Amino acid sequence: MDGRIMANLFYGAGSTPIEIPDHLLAHVKIVIATKLRRNESFLMSWPHPDGSGRTSIWLQPSIPMRFVFSSSESAEIDRALLARLAESANSNTGLALTAEEMADTQRARGAVAVPDADSERSRVLAVA
Repeated sequence: MDGRIMANLFYGAGSTPIEIPDHLLAHVKIVIATKLRRNESFLMSWPHPDGSGRTSIWLQPSIPMRFVFSSSESAEIDRALLARLAESANSNTGLALTAEEMADTQRARGAVAVPDADSERSRVLAVA
């Protein structure tokens, strides 16, 4: 897709992945993991790449998911993007990815590396 570095989210028993830019999926993964760890179900939506519509899925702890990234390096986490995604996931409309986020090919300025430790993730998401 357009030379972007894409990652894949495999949802449920389906073998067709949901393609999301690598950097964005790193943020989405943190939001999803945090909500599902709390046993919170929610909706996630994103626009189709060709502009023909949107897709939504219901996320709940009992549905298996697998995150596959193109890069072996952990993405730098943009705290502002993470806070926006967490706020969106906590709203009535659920986690809504925008066309701009789906098209983004650059890492956001001001991003900071966040270790994978659960305590660090919790600290970062406590802002949201």
